Formats: sequence, structure tokens, C-alpha cells
Amino acid sequence: MTHALALPTISAVGSIDAYIQAARQVPMLTEEQEFGLATRFRDEGDLGAARQLILSHLRLVISVSRGYLGYGLPHADLIQEGNIGLMKAVKRFDPERGVRLVSFAIHWIKAEIHEYVLRNWRMVKLATTKAQRKLFFNLRSMKANRDTLGPAQVADIAQRLNVKADEVMEMDTRLSGHDTAFDAQADDDEAFVPAAYLADNSSEPVHILEGRARERLHSDGLQNALGSLDPRSRRIVEARWLTEDNPATLHDLAGEFSVSAERIRQIEVKAMQKMRANLAPLVAIT
Repeated sequence: MTHALALPTISAVGSIDAYIQAARQVPMLTEEQEFGLATRFRDEGDLGAARQLILSHLRLVISVSRGYLGYGLPHADLIQEGNIGLMKAVKRFDPERGVRLVSFAIHWIKAEIHEYVLRNWRMVKLATTKAQRKLFFNLRSMKANRDTLGPAQVADIAQRLNVKADEVMEMDTRLSGHDTAFDAQADDDEAFVPAAYLADNSSEPVHILEGRARERLHSDGLQNALGSLDPRSRRIVEARWLTEDNPATLHDLAGEFSVSAERIRQIEVKAMQKMRANLAPLVAIT
């Protein structure tokens, strides 16, 4: 889908400001319009419907991408990577799940931008351990100002992030050197100016990494919860929620089990309630 759709690019419209302005002029979809377009794309492969879904959510990508400006990467590139995540979300979106596309797509957009940050900032490649990566992504926001850290600050940050004091000082030196290298030029409107941007802590990639770690921690609990279900209920839950590519619809499963789509929905609701009850103690711990 990413190659079949002719979508506007920043280079095509001339500047990032013009692109943002164009994205804002695309009308937002009502819930009914979104459902109709998503159904047409899912059932008929209508690329025109997919294009409308993507265009109406370009402003979401722009908004999310601003949270990553603090890493010194070009805003235009962050937007383009986020657009790839948006297209992946549209491809996997099932309108019958009762969730709006904006809620479903934001995970894919952030994940794609996050991977871009990890691939393209050379300092990340030097931070190989989990603690060092956490230090890299948090040090900027934990510093009170842009001055060199003092001994007390170094000790405090090292203790809070569970790293060595000399690792904090080394990373601080790298960050300071990187900022100097990326100072804005007089003729470069898109250059990163450290004093002009602050990273949005809620969008920092470290939180995504920690979330993935929690997901791995819960995997055993998820298998136990699935094991508590009868075969039919387990099949429905796995087909609807645990299949990344082409998850089954209520109508698909209704045909498989020779019952109504409403009956499948009822079984799904009861199964999810049972699983939540089994997972509740684990969620409370983490």
C-alpha cells in the first residue's frame, strides 16, 4: 500500500510549513465516514478509501512528531517516518472493533518514529545496555540547565538511573558536543536549535522500550489466561486480538462456527472478562 498510493510529500509541496498548512486543510472524518472508508478498504481493497483515511490523519502525525524534536533530527524526516507508521495502521485497522483510527494509529506512528531515532542518532549506537539507553534518552530532561553537570547532580542521576557516575559524565559530554555540532545555520530554517526545543517526556522512546519490557513480562500471564478459556473462546480471542496481520472479523468467525456475529461478540466479551480477571493480579504488581 505504501507504494500504490500517491500521497503528498514535503518535497512536493516545497516546504514543511506548506505541508503542515496543507495537512490542516484536509477535513477530519466523522465516525460514520471513517467506518465506511475503512470497511471499503478492508473488504474491497479500495485504495481511494485508504488514501482518504491517511490524508485525514496527517495532522496527527505532525503533532506526534513534534514530541521527538528534542533529539536533533530533521522535523521533515520525523513526519515522513510517522506517515509510514500511519499507513501501516490503516492497513491493519479493523473498523468493527469499535475503536477510532486515531487511537489505533498513534501506536504505529510513535513506533515508526522511535525506530528512526534509534537508527539515526549515532550516539545511540554507543549506548548498548538497557541502562545506558535509558540514560541517553533521559539525561536531557533530567538536567536543570545546559551547563555541565556538577558532582552532586552526577551522583543523583547515576543513582536514579542505576548507572555509574562516569557513564553519566561521559554521556553528558557526548550530548553537549552533539548540540554544538547541530547549531542552526543562518540559512537553514529546519536546523535543530537546542535552546528552542524540549523533548516531550511522554513521547520519549525510553517509555516505549519499557512498555515492551512489560509486555514481555506479561507474556506468561497472557498464556495462562488464554489457557483458562474453552477452545472456542480461545480461538475467537486469538483470531480477533492476537493476530497482527489480517485479524478475523466477527462475521469471519460467525461463518467458522456457524453462529451469528452477535453470538461471537457475546462469547468474546465473556472471554475477555475472564482473561482480565486472571491478569488483574499481575497488572497490579507492575
